[in-house]
Amino acid sequence: MTTREDVSFRSGADRISAWLYRPADPDPDGVPLLVMAHGLGAVRTMRLDAYAERFAAAGYACLVFDYRNFGDSGGAARQVLDVGLQLADWSAAVDFAHTLSDVDRHRIGLWGTSFGGGHVIATAARRPVAAVVAQCPFTDGIASARTIPPLTTARISLLALRDLAAARLGKPPVLVATAGRPGEVALMSTPDSYPGYLNLAPQGQTLRNEVAARIGMKILGYRPGRLAAKVQCPILFCVCDTDSVAPPGPTLRYAAKAPRGTIKRYPQGHFDIYVGDAFERAIADQLEFLDRHLKTAGN
Repeated sequence: MTTREDVSFRSGADRISAWLYRPADPDPDGVPLLVMAHGLGAVRTMRLDAYAERFAAAGYACLVFDYRNFGDSGGAARQVLDVGLQLADWSAAVDFAHTLSDVDRHRIGLWGTSFGGGHVIATAARRPVAAVVAQCPFTDGIASARTIPPLTTARISLLALRDLAAARLGKPPVLVATAGRPGEVALMSTPDSYPGYLNLAPQGQTLRNEVAARIGMKILGYRPGRLAAKVQCPILFCVCDTDSVAPPGPTLRYAAKAPRGTIKRYPQGHFDIYVGDAFERAIADQLEFLDRHLKTAGN
């Protein structure tokens, strides 16, 4: 049977907590492994175990981690989301995967969703991996910012300025809701954002639905989709056609420029792909892609 082990590794000065899933059948040459992490302000308990269990059952090891400052990982600046540091966490996770004796280091892939979907594009453009899955990926900060009403954007910007000032003075971060209802001040406030985001948390888990507001200003400059053309390995883009958080238009344009890109489209919104029939369709497509490109990599 498959197993799950709590492991940790270092990213800079911080400890990163992760789950290591191992498939039931070992391979004398090492098993393929997926490095996995979540999206904006989200943690691994928000349905990433559901994906990892399916991948492990299909023969893949999975290293599922929380970013520094979030979840079970270390970091003194709790709930502070820094794009550069999160990309460093991805790189550190890949480095750690290379140290695992039962893993084939030539068959290490990346799996990211939402904001993490953008991170895997950026990571794969900068270092060699065997394959990538980018699910409902955040690809363009400007496009995502346009989904936020102007008045809400102004309020987030004010909070972001206060947060940046607090950081310079060594004070605790000024927080903003990650997901909110329409009209509320939140980074995601489309009609499906609040129920969809909270639905990802296990029943009974207390979810920290807040991040340091500074990301509200910095996110505009993050456009990882532009790096898709530099990703040399096979990459699967799972795109939700009615995505109100990570608009599909820019993602499809960027994906078309990936030299070895595959696009799968789903007639659902950003949060639908994590559950129900949409989840089953996405998992089937992802496993078909991984079996073709990661399981056989190097053979």
